[in-house]
Amino acid sequence: SQFIRIGDEEQYRTTNTVRALPRTIYVRVSTALPATFFTATDAAIARYNALGLLIKFQRVTAGGNIVINPAPAGAGYLASAGFPSITDQPYNQVLVNSNSLVNCSPGTKTSVIAHELGHCIGFRHTDYANRSYSCGGAPVNEGAGSVGAIHIPGTPTGPNAGSWMLACIGCGTDRPFTFYDRVALNHMY
Repeated sequence: SQFIRIGDEEQYRTTNTVRALPRTIYVRVSTALPATFFTATDAAIARYNALGLLIKFQRVTAGGNIVINPAPAGAGYLASAGFPSITDQPYNQVLVNSNSLVNCSPGTKTSVIAHELGHCIGFRHTDYANRSYSCGGAPVNEGAGSVGAIHIPGTPTGPNAGSWMLACIGCGTDRPFTFYDRVALNHMY
């Protein structure tokens, strides 16, 4: 089945992913965002590109397959993105709540951008079946929905502490790719 739901924290992908590899995904940062988000985007891109994947990222100043824009005023999230479409294209937008992230560490901003780029290319939260793992509070299962939640082979069947795709992050937290994050990225790309 394409909709595997297991009650632990594993690496998951969506049904649709970015294909036609090797490929470069062009990322543009809106000039309406503070300069720290340009720096964070460059650092997030460097994290991906250091892995030697078949998918690469490059920041551009015009156009772009993915555009990082400010979130609407009053947004109740740090950042948000969608998943690839059936046309094998990455989701085209990341919304960043710069007001909520303004006092966060550079590592947190980099981790948030890398996380949202992960969604754009087809990664689900590693704790999608139990967001209380990273968010605290009551267990919440995001469900597979129409996008799917497919376990990535070679990743753990238990919690993956520190994963860049955990649902929630603290303002002073930096989440570079863990060993199993790299396994998942190499499996997909």
